[in-house]
Amino acid sequence: MPAKQEPADHPDPVSSGASRIDRTLAGLRGRLRHALRTRAWRVRLFGLLAVQAGVAASLAWFVGAQFLDNPAPVLAPTTAVGIVAASMGTRLRRTVELLVGVILGLAVGDTLMPLFGIGAWQTGVVVVLAIIVAVLLKGGGSLLTQAGGTAVLIATLEPPVRELSVPRFVDAAVGGLIGLAVGLLLVPIHPQRTVQRLAEPVLDPAIAALHNLAAALRGRDLGGTEQSLTNLRLLGSRMNALDEGLGAAQEVVRLAPLRWHQRRSLARYTQAVRYLERSLYGCRAVARRLAKALRDDEPIPEEFVAAIELLATSMQTLRHTTTPERAEPQEARQQILTAVELVGEAQGKAAPDPTRPHTHRLGYSGMIAAGEFRTAAHDLLIASGLDTDEAMALVQRTSDRDEWD
Repeated sequence: MPAKQEPADHPDPVSSGASRIDRTLAGLRGRLRHALRTRAWRVRLFGLLAVQAGVAASLAWFVGAQFLDNPAPVLAPTTAVGIVAASMGTRLRRTVELLVGVILGLAVGDTLMPLFGIGAWQTGVVVVLAIIVAVLLKGGGSLLTQAGGTAVLIATLEPPVRELSVPRFVDAAVGGLIGLAVGLLLVPIHPQRTVQRLAEPVLDPAIAALHNLAAALRGRDLGGTEQSLTNLRLLGSRMNALDEGLGAAQEVVRLAPLRWHQRRSLARYTQAVRYLERSLYGCRAVARRLAKALRDDEPIPEEFVAAIELLATSMQTLRHTTTPERAEPQEARQQILTAVELVGEAQGKAAPDPTRPHTHRLGYSGMIAAGEFRTAAHDLLIASGLDTDEAMALVQRTSDRDEWD
């Protein structure tokens, strides 16, 4: 064999080692870029929270020192910062519970510690009584936690001096009210921008998971299909965070005068996000049924795979066209309806015999997946701005045309 052909059968170990090093470096660069993007996303999401906390702490300290004659108003800025941090992702009721819990813990601790003194059993008694009082007030988990935690703070770190009870109690109340005022009145979050940033870690992995699902189905790769299904399931916690963000945004536009003008636009955007979430749950059901179809060795036509890819593409298109300032997302809607057509082709044409409505291009799990796909497409059309009846009529009309063409 000529010498010039030998490297094909015996690769140069130096080149092979260099290739492995290049791959390792490329992987490290990719992870570094991902880490930087994640940190930048968190800074954009919580940057305003830092500003709110700083403003609230400064105002609480100023009010406590200047108007309450307290030379060291520690509890006022502490409570204000806690309230600001809590109000970012929780409902107003839970935020108020935090404030009430702090005040309740202070009241119980300041009342009992001068009588019992400081010690192990005294701390336990104070915490038990603070939580019992919170339970009697029908408080939720936030109130119980804050009441018990504040009672511990008072029982272990503060001297049992009765003369300080009223200043501490007032400091906490003033700090909490200032925290609420800053979060809702002075420096409120931008509702739609906050929801958009919370939606990013949901949409990007979902779109990637659908494209990976299509690739795995095309190669009848059961492991890859199940991995895509797992990735879709892992989005559950991120959707919960997105729901919390939607609730916080709705409270801001309802209570913050600076954001009242955004009520209508946020209402439309909220509906879009909620139906997008429903569509993702439908996509998860599609992935689950198609994984079952692969396990049962059922056929999965190429049209179904193409439909999944097109649905993922429509989500990418829709995310750039759902803001109120933009025109109607006609391109995304057309992509969704084309995907429905492809699923109809994968399912099969109608047969003359009414007892056999379709030819057998799909198996049992595939037929269920087709129905789930149409439901996901219907929800995605509503997310694009259509009402429920109009979206249903479009999906039904497209499906009927596929059956009889």
